[in-house]
Amino acid sequence: MSIEGKRVAKEIAKLLREKNLTLSIAESCTGGLVGDLITSIPGSSDYFIGGIVAYSNRIKKELLSVSRETLRKYGTVSREIAAEMASGVRKLMKTDVGISVTGIAGPTGGSDEKPVGMIVLGVDIQGKTTTNIEYYSGGRNQVKKKAGFSLLKNLKANLEAIK
Repeated sequence: MSIEGKRVAKEIAKLLREKNLTLSIAESCTGGLVGDLITSIPGSSDYFIGGIVAYSNRIKKELLSVSRETLRKYGTVSREIAAEMASGVRKLMKTDVGISVTGIAGPTGGSDEKPVGMIVLGVDIQGKTTTNIEYYSGGRNQVKKKAGFSLLKNLKANLEAIK
């Protein structure tokens, strides 16, 4: 990821330490990029507990407690799934904060309703969950990197909002 990504990861580290919070990550379409960036910061073991690359629906259900019904009703790329992934990883890893990303990195897999480049982010801080939907253009690796960076920016904004 970019120098900008590393800067945001350092700012997240500072916020997590200041607020004495722990972090866990559930990634799908980014394939571990966010966890890699978080752990590139020296001392990240102070706040980062672990992450899961949940690429298959089976892993989303079995490890992250994503509901079969939610998957059936809304599909893998949805606010509902991102929220359940963030909450599920937070509970599984017993952390204060759980974040998630799911999406369609391409070049195939998109539809009119859910096009290639559609990304859904989830942030769960102590049981309060928010989600965002974003759309990116570019090749598969570009979409993955943009999604990972966006998840970090979203996490940072949520951490800054904590009083």
